[in-house]
Amino acid sequence: MSDATSKMKREPEPRGIRCPRCGCGHFEVVYTRRIPGGAIRRRRECRHCGRRVTTTERMGA
Repeated sequence: MSDATSKMKREPEPRGIRCPRCGCGHFEVVYTRRIPGGAIRRRRECRHCGRRVTTTERMGA
């Protein structure tokens, strides 16, 4: 490994969901409901552009 590569800073990987329209990561939960199998479905709205997305959360094993 050369000095140039060891000095380069790595930016952290983005975490969480991103809006498909504007790329923003700020969402507000509109409603939540349980679905069969113990999962949770959430409807979220982007605070920046207003686009709504649905996420499904499952319990890890």
